[in-house]
Amino acid sequence: MKVSIITVVFNNALTIQDTISSIINQNICVHEHLIIDGGSTDGTLRIIQDNFDLGVSLISEPDEGIYDAMNKGIRLAFGDIIGFLNSDDVYYDETTLNQVSRVFEADPTLEIVYGDLVYVRQHNLDSIVRTWRSRPFNARYFGDGHVPPHPSFFVKRKILLETGGFDQQFKLAADYELMFRLLEIEKRRSFYLPSILVKMRLGGATNRSASNIRLGNQEIVAAWYKHSRSIPLRFWLLRYLKKVHQFF
Repeated sequence: MKVSIITVVFNNALTIQDTISSIINQNICVHEHLIIDGGSTDGTLRIIQDNFDLGVSLISEPDEGIYDAMNKGIRLAFGDIIGFLNSDDVYYDETTLNQVSRVFEADPTLEIVYGDLVYVRQHNLDSIVRTWRSRPFNARYFGDGHVPPHPSFFVKRKILLETGGFDQQFKLAADYELMFRLLEIEKRRSFYLPSILVKMRLGGATNRSASNIRLGNQEIVAAWYKHSRSIPLRFWLLRYLKKVHQFF
C-alpha cells in the first residue's frame, strides 16, 4: 500500500525540518510527504525546498485555516493510506510507519489504524511530559471520554473522500468530529495499535489559551449534537481524569 503523509504549516521555520526528517528517516518507503503551506514568510519555504530531492512535495497558497489545508491535502494525495503529522511534531522513531503499514497489510478490510502519543517539551523532543494511551474502540469509547490522538490516526484515503473529510465549521475540533464520525457514527473498521507513534510538542492551538480550551469543548459538544447524540453525564469527569492520568 502507498503511504501519504500530509503536513500543514504556516510560518514554522523553527521545527519544520524536524518533522520532515522524522519522515525521511522512516525504515520503509514513504511514497509521498505532501506539505500544504499557507503562504509562509519566515523561511519555512526555503527549508521545505531544500528537501525536494528527498521526496517532499509542496503546495503553497493562502487557505481558510488548518482544516481547509488538510482537506486540500486529502484531495491531492495519491496514497492508499493517509496520516497527518503537524509541522512541530515528529514520529516516535524510524519504525512508526512500518508498524502501521504492516497492520493494514495484514488485514485488507481495515479502514483505520491508530496508536498512542507522547507530549514532549518544546525545545527537547526527548523530554516526555505526558503519555496519551488510547484503547480499542467499543460502544462506550467516546462516552467514556476517549478519543484517538489525531497525529497517530491513519485512514484509507478512499474513506476520507467518501465521508467528506474535515468539517470546516469546526475551527479547533474538526479532527475530533471526523474521528467521532468515522468510528462512532459510520462504524468504520479500526484497529488499535498499542504503540507510541508520535512525539507532539506542547503548545498546540487547542490548548494554547483558556478561550481556546473553552471553544474546543464547545465544539466537542457541537460534534455530538451534529450527529444527534447526547453526551452522557460521565463524559466530562472521565475525560478530565484521563488527562490527569496521562501525567503519571
